[in-house]
Amino acid sequence: MSHSFKPTHKNLHFDSLVQSLRSAIASFPDSRYGNNTRYSMLDAGMAAFSIFFAQSPSWLDFQRTLQEAQGKNNAETWFGVSQIPSDNHIRSLLDEVPPSELSPVFAFVADALYDLGQLDPYRTLDGQLLLALDGTQYFSSNSIHCKQCNVKKHRNGTTTYSHTAITPVIVAPGKPRVIPLAPAFITPQDGHKKQDCENAAAKRWLDQYGDRYSAWKTTLLGDDLYCKQPLCESILARGLGFILVCKPDSHKTLYEWLAGIDDSAPVETLCIKRRKGKRSYTDHYRFAIQVPLRDGDDALMVNWCELTTIRDDGKRVYRNAFATNHAITADNVAEIVSAGRARWKVENENNNTLKTKGYHLSHNFGHGKQHLATVLATLNLLAFLFHTVLEMMDSKFRLLRARLPSRRTFFEHIRALTCYKCFDSFDALIDWMIRNLRTKPPNIR
Repeated sequence: MSHSFKPTHKNLHFDSLVQSLRSAIASFPDSRYGNNTRYSMLDAGMAAFSIFFAQSPSWLDFQRTLQEAQGKNNAETWFGVSQIPSDNHIRSLLDEVPPSELSPVFAFVADALYDLGQLDPYRTLDGQLLLALDGTQYFSSNSIHCKQCNVKKHRNGTTTYSHTAITPVIVAPGKPRVIPLAPAFITPQDGHKKQDCENAAAKRWLDQYGDRYSAWKTTLLGDDLYCKQPLCESILARGLGFILVCKPDSHKTLYEWLAGIDDSAPVETLCIKRRKGKRSYTDHYRFAIQVPLRDGDDALMVNWCELTTIRDDGKRVYRNAFATNHAITADNVAEIVSAGRARWKVENENNNTLKTKGYHLSHNFGHGKQHLATVLATLNLLAFLFHTVLEMMDSKFRLLRARLPSRRTFFEHIRALTCYKCFDSFDALIDWMIRNLRTKPPNIR
């Protein structure tokens, strides 16, 4: 299904974000007919999203109670939910919705950030955007399962059912925020081995979005699992660059070439000494150009670099290597390694945040028999994206987050306040909190 969203305001803010989501949910498939349509798909989708946005599995229960007591609730005033369906009704309605129906919302936000210049500070390597890919498991059970589950049978006779997704994010060295993009879900169609599954899902993601992000001058980052010739060729075919972890155990031919390179084309070296606090470190860089990624006459030729960091007491504190299509010189090898190392932000600032910082990505909010688990995970990712955009674009939201820097404390305040009071808008809540925390409001939004 095709959707098209365009920013309608100078800046992204809560209302424009919510409207983009409402537009997507309004187009959800709905197979119901007759009298079985008391609750709309729009209400079900927005009600589900509100739980993730408020970071509270019980948030709808509180809004139902507020509706009974005051005749209005925050799910209605913030998200336009006219009737709050029961939790079971929400799960039943969303189970038939493929998560791809929400992809246009990610595109809307990314396009708006691009058009507003918010991605410019993320550029490095002569203006490249860095896009990190990584797979993360968000559901596992020995009994609960659906058609979309990956299945692993163990020698002891037990079976594990799981869901895993590739979570692409825009990253940059030194930038604390990552910007999530539309995920790719690893499904049984890809096989059962992790390597086959994740690479196949990554190729599907490239087929769907590669052309879009190549126009933005983008380089993909990933771990050693992605550093395989078929995927690298797919990346290059889409006009994208790559900087991928390249380990000796899985790239024996490449490292044999490095060991055998002669003086006419040596492995070049560069040492840089630096201080951090009271300690000093020496970064030892090695790099070579045009080495084969694998054995065979059709091997893709790549450029290779390695960083080994030695502390002043002689202890090695870091070592890793990368394969890339970017030209490597003594002038840029440190920048290329820094870009390659930024891929860990997809694990630390994205996946770890989603699992341990209030989003509870691994919690079973509902599994269903078709798409429920994946569509709920996508709504959770969108909540994280919306929070990130508000921190970037809304000065009042950013001010309040600075006043309540702990994410846990910030959302605890929101949950407590919205249990007892209905605010006419989300912006009204932010204003109320700023005023009552005696925090000076910003001059501009």
